[in-house]
Amino acid sequence: MNRPMERREFLKVSLSGTGLVLAVSFLGGPLIAVSSDVEEKAGNAGKPWVPNAWLRITPDNVTTVLINKSEMGQGTWTALAMVVAEELEADWKDIRVEASPVRDEYKDPVFGMQITGGSTGVRHMYDPMRRAGATAREMLIQAGAREWNVPSGECKADKGRVIHGKTGKSLTYGELCVKASQVSVPHDAPLKPQEKFRLIGKSMPRLDIPEKVDGKGVFGTDIFIPGMLYSALQGPPAYGARLLSFDKEAAEKISGVQNVVTIPDGVAVVANTIEAAWKARSALNATWDAGSHPDLDDAALDRILSEHMEKKGLVAKNVGDVEEALKKAAHRMKAMYLIPYVAHAPMEPQNCTADVRKDACEIWCPTQFQTAVLQVAMRETGLTADKIVIHTTQLGGGFGGKAEVKVVEEAVRISKAVGKPVKHIWSRQEDFRNDFYRPGSLHRIEAGLDREGRLVAWRHKVVVSPIMERVLPWMVKDGIEPTAVDAIWDMEYSLPNLSVEYVRLGLPIPVGFWRSVGNSSNPFAVESFVDELAHAAGKDPLEFRLNMLKENPRAAGVLKKVAEAGGWGKPLPAGCGRGIAQRFCFGSFAAQLAEVSVDKETGVIKIRRMVAAIDPGQVVNPDSVVAQIEGATIMGLSAALKERVSFGKGGVATSNFSDYPILTMAEVPEIEVHIITNNEKMGGVGEPGVPPVIPAVANAVFAATGIRLRSLPLSPNMLKKALANTESSTEA
Repeated sequence: MNRPMERREFLKVSLSGTGLVLAVSFLGGPLIAVSSDVEEKAGNAGKPWVPNAWLRITPDNVTTVLINKSEMGQGTWTALAMVVAEELEADWKDIRVEASPVRDEYKDPVFGMQITGGSTGVRHMYDPMRRAGATAREMLIQAGAREWNVPSGECKADKGRVIHGKTGKSLTYGELCVKASQVSVPHDAPLKPQEKFRLIGKSMPRLDIPEKVDGKGVFGTDIFIPGMLYSALQGPPAYGARLLSFDKEAAEKISGVQNVVTIPDGVAVVANTIEAAWKARSALNATWDAGSHPDLDDAALDRILSEHMEKKGLVAKNVGDVEEALKKAAHRMKAMYLIPYVAHAPMEPQNCTADVRKDACEIWCPTQFQTAVLQVAMRETGLTADKIVIHTTQLGGGFGGKAEVKVVEEAVRISKAVGKPVKHIWSRQEDFRNDFYRPGSLHRIEAGLDREGRLVAWRHKVVVSPIMERVLPWMVKDGIEPTAVDAIWDMEYSLPNLSVEYVRLGLPIPVGFWRSVGNSSNPFAVESFVDELAHAAGKDPLEFRLNMLKENPRAAGVLKKVAEAGGWGKPLPAGCGRGIAQRFCFGSFAAQLAEVSVDKETGVIKIRRMVAAIDPGQVVNPDSVVAQIEGATIMGLSAALKERVSFGKGGVATSNFSDYPILTMAEVPEIEVHIITNNEKMGGVGEPGVPPVIPAVANAVFAATGIRLRSLPLSPNMLKKALANTESSTEA
C-alpha cells in the first residue's frame, strides 16, 4: 500500500546516472526513488542532488551498493552487498560496491556517527540494507507489470530479472530501472522469509579480493593527484617535549625540497618525493627539551603501576558481600597479572593525502572514523561540511588504530600551510611512536572457594589508563571507564559475591581502541585465574567453568564445542598441554582451545593447534566469519607470545618490527573454526575471537609445565626463568 510522503521523511538521493536510485531512512521512515531526469521541484531546479544514495541500478544492468562502513579485510562490504542482493533478488555477478560519501545520511543509525568498529558493521546496517533491497525489488516488479499491463501479483523478481509468470516474458533490471524510478515508493515492502534466503547464510566470495590480487585495489598510499607533494614531520621524541631549535637552511638545501614549515605538531618538510622529504627531515637536526616525563621507561612504568595498585579506586561493581564471603571461604587465593602496552602494527602505516584550498578541502585516507576526519577538516580549515570532500580508501589493516585521526590532522595542517596538496605518510618508526596503544594494566585478584570447591567470592582491582575519556567521554559514568573493567564486571559466570575496583592511571602514553579493546586484555587475568581456582579446587577446568555457566547455555555451548572438537581430556605427549577459555562480547559468544608444546630447555612455546567456536546468532557470510576468527586467533597468539611496546627516555623506545616481533606465517598453527548459528540476535564477528586466545594459551602452558605465567608476553626467557625458580625451590 502506498501513501503520500512528505519530503522531510526521506533522505536525499543521488542523481548520478540514469536509473533507479534509493536511499534508506534510518529514522523509521520510508524510501524515495528518482531517476536522473527528475528535477528537484522544491528549489535548485535543474541542479543534481548531492550523491548519497544507498542503492543504484543503471541501464547497464549493474547494481551498485554504497557502503558507509570501511573495508579493512573484514568482509563487511561483501556481507552488506549480500544483504541487499538477497532482498533485491539480484544476480550476484551484477553486484558492485563503492565507499559511500561522508555525510550525515551515512552515519551509523545506532552510533550516530560514520564509524567502523565494535564489530557492528553488519549488525547495525542489516535491517536498513534489507529494506533498500526489498523496496527496489517491489518497484522493479511494478515497473514490469506496467510494461506488460498485467497485475503486479502475476510477476516476480529472480536473479536480476522481472518475470511474468503466465507468459514467461522477462526484462532485466537494467531495462526496467528508469521506469522503476517513476513508480510510487511502497511504504513497507515485504521482506523475504528466512527459509527463502539464497545468499544470506551461504559462503560467498569476497568482492574485494580480486582487486587486491591484481593490484587494482586503491589504498591510502596508492593515491596520486596532480600537483601533489610529499610531506614528512619531525615530531617530539618524548612526551611533552618542546622544540628548541632546527636547521631550516640545511633541510632546504636537499634537492626536491619545496617548503619547511612549523605546525603545532612539529617541523614539516614538503618535497617532490617522499625520499627527499625524509632526507630533509633528518637534516633538520631538531633539538627538543626532555619532555614532561623524562624518566619514563619500562622499569618506571612497572613501578608506577605497582604504586597505583595501592591507591584507592572507584567501585565499578559490588554484588553481595565479598569481604564476608572471603572470611568464610574454605580456601582463599590471590594473584597479580601484568599486561603490557601493545601496538596496532598494521601492514599499511598511517597516511593521508590532503588538498586544502581557500574555498574547499579534499581528503583521501584509509580511515575507520569518517565523522572524526570531517570534524578535523572543519576545525583546521574553518570550512563548512559542504565544502569538504572525504574519500575513504581501502585499509591495509585497521584493528581500531585507524579510528585515530592524528595523521589527518597533520596532513591538513601541512597542506594548509603550504597551499598545495600533500601526501603525508608515516614511516614505520612513526607509526610505532605515534600509535594509540592498547593500554597496559595491572590486576590484583582475590577469590574464595567453599568446601565443595565452588567459587563463592571474587575481588578484582585493575589499574589502567582510560580510553573513553578522550574518545567517547559520554560513555564514562561516575568516573568508571567501561573498557577498563570489560570482562570483569560483566563476567559470564554466576558469582554470588563480586567486587570490581578501577584505579585510573594518568600517564601521557596515548591509548585507544585495539581489536576488542578491554576484552582483548582483561580475559587473560580473569580466565587464567579461573583456571588457577579450578586446579586449586581439584576440578577439571572445563567442568569448573560449566558449573558456573548453568544459567548461560550459549557460553557453555561454545566451551563444549571446542572441548569436543579439541579432544579435551585425551592424552597428549609429554611436554604438551591443552588450555581453554571463553568470553561473551560484542554480541557474540566465543571460546578457544589451545594445544601447545613447551621446550623446557629453550623455553619456546609452540602452538600445535587452536580450536575456536563462535555463536554470533544469525550469520550472513560464513566464509567471512571463519576468516575473521582465524585472523583474530592469529592476532591473539601474536599478542600472547611476542608483542610488547617498550618505553625509554620519556618516550617510545620501540621503533620497528626488529624490536616488536609479531607472529610469522611459519608460526601459525592449524586453526579450526566452528560456527554455531541460531535465530538469536545477530552478534559481531571481527573482535569476539580475540579475548579467549591469550588465556587459553597461558592455561595450556600451565597444563604442559605446571608453571603459571602471569605477565605477557609469554616469552621463552620468562618461562625459562620460571622453570629455573621452580627447580631451585624443589631442590631447596
